Amino acid sequence: MTHPIHQATEESLFGDLTREEFYKKHQMLHEESFMLNSRNMKIFTQSWRPNSVNPLKGIVAVVHGYTCDSSSLIQLTAVAIAKLGFHVCALDLQGHGYSEGARGHIPDINPVVDDCIQYFDSVRSEHKELPAFLYGESLGGALALLVSLKQNVGQWKGLILSGAMCGVSAKLKPFWPLEKLLPVAAFFLSSKRVVLTKPLTERSFKEEWKRRLVAKNPKRIPSSKPTAGTALEMMRICEEIEKRSHEVETPLLVLHGEEDLVCDVESATLVYDNARSKDKTLKILPGVWHQFIGEPEEGVDLAFGTVFSWLEERAKKAITTCNGLIKEEITHTVI
Repeated sequence: MTHPIHQATEESLFGDLTREEFYKKHQMLHEESFMLNSRNMKIFTQSWRPNSVNPLKGIVAVVHGYTCDSSSLIQLTAVAIAKLGFHVCALDLQGHGYSEGARGHIPDINPVVDDCIQYFDSVRSEHKELPAFLYGESLGGALALLVSLKQNVGQWKGLILSGAMCGVSAKLKPFWPLEKLLPVAAFFLSSKRVVLTKPLTERSFKEEWKRRLVAKNPKRIPSSKPTAGTALEMMRICEEIEKRSHEVETPLLVLHGEEDLVCDVESATLVYDNARSKDKTLKILPGVWHQFIGEPEEGVDLAFGTVFSWLEERAKKAITTCNGLIKEEITHTVI
């Protein structure tokens, strides 16, 4: 299946179409809303599903990365997954997109994990019969992993880590001695952008026109440099993921670009190696950067072709297994 990014232009995600025309062309039903989280913050949510009478194959919960939002380029991936027959849902993390919160400031990831669980659980409660999967990019990959670890084994039928932040690339860390002084900076200047790192977009999207498209997003956080408090929390998250990676039992797909200069490929590989999942797949894409959607057409098709086929196979397997259990239960009841 062709990814919708191939129809985008430097000026618009939707090419020459309006958003409404784009959804109509792809036969999408799209809904937007806000939820109130436990901290009385309004969190923006949205969902996509095919406008057809065919039964849905499953639910895919999408988590975006740092400085992005659910209406940015990841929206096109959500539409692509929905076209396969899935109900796709996503939210804007606090301080991102249309959600409330200081822009790009996440000094504690745990409440954000709770936001994801609150929204995704509400969606799953409406489709209890469907298998549910988590898909996360960059920081969103770390969040998706933490969500799966916080909930009971078996609640999620699959976890896809796309360029996940399991470790921060040494080439992107704050210059010495700032890294050593980061805890002090985070304590006194938590919300200040004092971390000297190179711009993420330039190291994430290989195609320059896609960088310009990203820059046109009106809700994009202007600076890709995290606040001191966020940077310290990112380092802590990576340490937690490394320590807890052996707890992962959910079916797992780890996809990472070999030339990712933002999130460390070796750390993602370590998560794969340590995971106890009986069904796990690792694919390191040669020559690929951090954002798969930022690659030339052949790179996009290679990466997302893997994601799409993996999802469809696991959804089919989950539904078959569920139907088998129901049939067995009915048989036992008759006997």
